[in-house]
Amino acid sequence: MTRITVTPSITAELDPGFCPAVLWNREYRKLVRELGGRPLLIALERPNGTRSVRRTELLPDRPEFFPLTWKFVERQLKFLLWMKGGFRITLAGADDRLLSELQHCYSPEGERCSDAEIMGPLIYGHEFELRGEPASELPEVELQLRLGGHDDGGRIGFDLGGSDRKCAAVLDGRVVHTEEVPWDPYFQSDPQYHLAGIRDSIARAAAHLPRVDAIGGSAAGIYVDGVPRLASLFRGLSPADFHRVVVPFFRQLEAEYGVPVAVANDGEVTALAGARALNSAAVLGISLGTSEAAGYVSESGTLTDWLNELAFAPVDYRDDAPRDEWSGDRGCGVQYFSQQAVARLAPAAGLTFPDDLPLPRRLEEVQKLMAAADPRAAAIYRTLGVYLGYGVAHYADFYPLRKLLALGRVTSGPGGELLVEVARQVLAREFPELELTLHLPDEEFKRHGQAVVAAGLPELRRSSC
Repeated sequence: MTRITVTPSITAELDPGFCPAVLWNREYRKLVRELGGRPLLIALERPNGTRSVRRTELLPDRPEFFPLTWKFVERQLKFLLWMKGGFRITLAGADDRLLSELQHCYSPEGERCSDAEIMGPLIYGHEFELRGEPASELPEVELQLRLGGHDDGGRIGFDLGGSDRKCAAVLDGRVVHTEEVPWDPYFQSDPQYHLAGIRDSIARAAAHLPRVDAIGGSAAGIYVDGVPRLASLFRGLSPADFHRVVVPFFRQLEAEYGVPVAVANDGEVTALAGARALNSAAVLGISLGTSEAAGYVSESGTLTDWLNELAFAPVDYRDDAPRDEWSGDRGCGVQYFSQQAVARLAPAAGLTFPDDLPLPRRLEEVQKLMAAADPRAAAIYRTLGVYLGYGVAHYADFYPLRKLLALGRVTSGPGGELLVEVARQVLAREFPELELTLHLPDEEFKRHGQAVVAAGLPELRRSSC
C-alpha cells in the first residue's frame, strides 16, 4: 500500500508526533499529479438555498490507493462541514466504495453520527443527507451578509466567554466603558444563571449611557439569524431548558428594551474586529480561549452564512491525535488552539496541576510562569506557535486569506507574542508562497475589542415619520 510520510520543517517541541494536515494534503496532491487524478466535487447545501462547492482531484480508483483517498476525502468533508455547514451533501464523481463508506460513516451507527445529528436536525432542522451523483457541475450559491460597523447612538456590546463575560458602552463611536466579570457558565444546570449574568452585563454598560439604542452580543456557539442553535456556554442545561428558555431569550431581550438586538458567533465578531483594526478584507479571525472560535470577512468585505466552527475542523492527521470531547473525533482545532491545548501540553513541559484545578486557572498559572521567563511555559507557547503556523496554512487552503488576527485569553501577555512569532517562522520557512500576514492586537483590544465591536452589530431602527 502506498503511504504518505510527513516531516515538518519545524517540529512541535512538546508534541513531536503532530502531523500537520496541510503537509499531508500537500503530499497527497503531489501523488495525484504524479499518477494522474480524477475529479471530485463536494457540495454542501443549506436550507436558505445557498450552496458551497469544493472541487478537488483524487488518486486513481485502485484498491492500493483507497486508504489514502478515504483519509483525504473524509478529512476534507469534515473540515468543510464545520467551516461552511450544510445538511445535504453531494459528492459528484465519487466511486461506489468511497460513497458507501462515507454514508455509513455519517449514519447513526457510524463514527461521525454526532456530526450528522448536529448538522441536520440541531442546526438546520432537516435530516442529514449524503448522496452521490456522476461527475457534474453544481453552481455555487453564496450569501453575503452586511452586519456590523455601526457606531451611531448609545450602544451596548457584550462578549460571553467560558470564564468571563465582558461588556462595553459605546456612545456615537466613543467607548465610554468596558468591564470584565468572571463567571462559570459551562456546567450550570439552571438557565437563570446564564440569563441573569447577561442581564447584569447589559445593566452595567447601560449605567454609563444616557440612553440605549441598540444591543449587540458576541458569544461562543452556533447562531442562525441571531438564534442560538448549539452553544457550549449552555452545555450544562437540559435540551428542554435550552430550547424553552435560551433559544427565545435574545428576541425577548429585544422586546424588553425596545431596541434592535443582534447576537453573532464570537468568531464572526473577531473577524469583524480584525477587518476594522487592519483596514482589510479577506480576514480570518481566530479567538484562542475556552475553545477555538473563528470568523471570516470575505474578499468583498462582508460576512457569510458559513458556520466557521473551526474548533471541530481537523488540523492534525495522525491516527492517535487527541480527541475532541464533544464528537470523539481526533485532531480537531479545539485541542490545538485553546486553553485545552495549554492544559494538554503542560505535563509534557514538566508542569503538574491538581486534577480539580479548572482550565482557566491552569492557563493563568502558565501565563504567570511565562511572565517570569519560566522555560517550561515558553516551551508550551512555542509548541502552540507551531500548531498555529501550520494551522493557518491549512486554513488558507480553504479560505482566500490576506490577513489573520489572533485573539483570546491564550494570546495574552508575552506567551501570545512568542506564539505568534513562532507561527510566523513556520509560515516563512514552510509556506513562503502564501501572501498573508499574522497579526496580534494590543492587550486592551484583545480583552475588550470583541465587546466593543459587538456593540456595532445592529443597525438602528429609523422612524418612518
